[in-house]
Amino acid sequence: MQPSPSPPITHCSWGRLEADGRAFKDAKLYPGGARAWDWSETGTHHEPGIQVADVRELVENGAKQVVLSRGVHRRLQVPAETLRWLEQNGVRCEVLPTPEAVARYNAIRLLAPTGGLFHSTC
Repeated sequence: MQPSPSPPITHCSWGRLEADGRAFKDAKLYPGGARAWDWSETGTHHEPGIQVADVRELVENGAKQVVLSRGVHRRLQVPAETLRWLEQNGVRCEVLPTPEAVARYNAIRLLAPTGGLFHSTC
């Protein structure tokens, strides 16, 4: 059985992202669902940035491709270790500033099981 598609992002502005009928500051989106992305769960900070533990949940929920948002001003980093882990697990990854990440995610989310991490500020 194929997983449900990832929910579309219906709104994105500074500090607010809407998907799956809910509003978030930062969000994790994956096939069949969405939830708040609480950085404190994995110790994520702008530097060193998005951790393997942050993307693991996307892959565990069926994502075969992911879009990682670096924030509006690109302050959120993405360590090479995270990108390597995704590659080693056969997951295609794109890293973009938030506005471009939202557009890209919405454009590809129905083409293959897609996940995304979205930071709506800096």
